[in-house]
Parts: sequence; structure tokens; C-alpha cells
Amino acid sequence: MTTALIPRTLLAACITAAGALTIAVPATAQEKYPSRPIEFVVPWGPGGGADQLARKIGPGLEKALGVSLPVINVAGATGQTGLTKMLTSASDGYSISVFIADTLALQMEPATKWKLADFTPAAIMIQQPSAFMVAENSPLKTWKDVEAEAKKRPLKVGVTGFGSADDLHVLYFNGKGLKMQSVPFPKPAERYTSVLGGHADLVYEQLGDVKSFLDSKQMRPVVIFADKRFPDFKDVPTGKELGHDIIINQFRAIIMKAGTDPARVKAVSDALAKVAATDDYKAWLKEQFADAASFVPAAGAAAFMKGELDAMRKYAPKK
Repeated sequence: MTTALIPRTLLAACITAAGALTIAVPATAQEKYPSRPIEFVVPWGPGGGADQLARKIGPGLEKALGVSLPVINVAGATGQTGLTKMLTSASDGYSISVFIADTLALQMEPATKWKLADFTPAAIMIQQPSAFMVAENSPLKTWKDVEAEAKKRPLKVGVTGFGSADDLHVLYFNGKGLKMQSVPFPKPAERYTSVLGGHADLVYEQLGDVKSFLDSKQMRPVVIFADKRFPDFKDVPTGKELGHDIIINQFRAIIMKAGTDPARVKAVSDALAKVAATDDYKAWLKEQFADAASFVPAAGAAAFMKGELDAMRKYAPKK
């Protein structure tokens, strides 16, 4: 059938409809992002470092992106339960998650079902040294006390989970002849209570995460895994000066599902960069005893994680 046989009014309608369809396709592809709330998954319980980070940067992200970011705590399996929640969502940029070094360490287990290629880091937000800490009233006053006691009996150490960076330190010292036993507590509050209540002898944690306990003299470090001593804890030795070179800094990143439009990843990364550049955030890093140069944008975050995983493999027990 030729166009000559089609009524003019029908032909005009067809042309108009076709034009509308042509215009509608790119309009959908160029949908404003974000245009609705972004789910902010925290794969740990309330009160810990991951939760503190999300709630610290959340307001700044909301301002930069123009939408709300409700925080959802999904604890379990050394961060894997929350990670799975994010990975099973659509790759549309409307679900982001905190991701930490303890979860990254699980990549050393062949049975781990997820891979680094399953997500895209939007930024590294904080890097902190860790320490073995005891309750203020513990009979273990110094690291020498810990060493002496660990040669007599197994010391219980509160950790985030088996296979975590925490657990790697316990295994490292087991290899040095000290008897230590990892006791996992996925909820930060339970981990802190374990050492304060005497259910654990030590807890492995970042100094900034337990700052309130340090300030209130309820907890104190006996060894810090860093390159140099902290002025705030000048009497506490570093592992390095005691002959233990193991340093696995805790980091916390913001990640998105692999396959997310790079432009949307960049939008989130740029918003995170704005937050990281504020005086308020810089002051918070200092309070957390964190590296002032903690921030790494999306462009370098994946390489950073690979480097951290390589460092972990260096101290992992040989199988």
C-alpha cells in the first residue's frame, strides 16, 4: 500500500506518533539521576565504624545529590549479608553500600561466592590503623603482659568475623607462638561489651571506632598496628617496633553494583568528594585517628582495594 492511498489525517497522525516515539527514547535514556531516594546499606549493626561513616556522610550526600539516603543496617557474615542485599538489587545506582577491609579479606577464601568484579567502588572514605585493646580494669596492663599470658592459655579476642582482617592478626600471632582464639561478634556493641564484660580478653578494633570508650577510660590499647606511635597514646608501642610488621589498615569504602552506568557512579563519587573536602569531615577524620589523605575517588579505588588484598595475602596463613 502506498502513502497515496492513506487518508491524509491518518498519515499525519502516524507521522506525529512516530516522531513522539523517536523523541521519547533518548528522554528516557537521559533520565535525571538521582530522581528518587537511594538506599544506603550498612552491612554491620548500629554503633560501629561502618554505621558511623554512613551517618556522618549521609547528610552531605543528600545535599549534594538532592535526594534522601535512608540508612539500612543489615548485619551478618562479616558484612556479606548486607553486601548480598546490595548486589541483588538493580544496577541502576539506587542502592549503595559501605564496604570494609574485613569483608575484603574474605576474598582469600576460595569458597567466597562474590568477586571484586561484582561491584564498583565509588570512593574510599576513611583509612585507620587498628589495635588490640583491653578493658581499663584488665589485669593485662601491657603488651608484655599479653605475651606472657598468651603463652600460658588461649586468650579470647573479639573480632568482626572469621577470615576478617581482625582474624588475620589473631592467626599471625598464633604463628608467633601466642595462644589466641578469635571470637566473632558481627554487632559492634556486642564486640565492645565482650571485652568490657570480661567475656573476651582482647578486642581488635580501630581506635576511632571506640573513641568514646577510650575517652571515658573504659578501654585502652596495648599495641597499635601502625608505622609510628600516636601522640595521644605515646606510651603504647606499635607492632612494628616490637618486631611485628603486620599492618592492615582498616578502610571503609562506598560501593555500587557492577554494571551501573559510569555516569551515575561518577555522580556519587563526585558527591562523596564534596563531602570529603569539607572542614567538618576533615575534623572528623582527625577525631577518628584516621589518615588525613584517606579519600580515594572512584578512578583509583579499585586499584587501592587490590593493593590492600595483596597486603592481606602476605600475612594470611599458608595452606
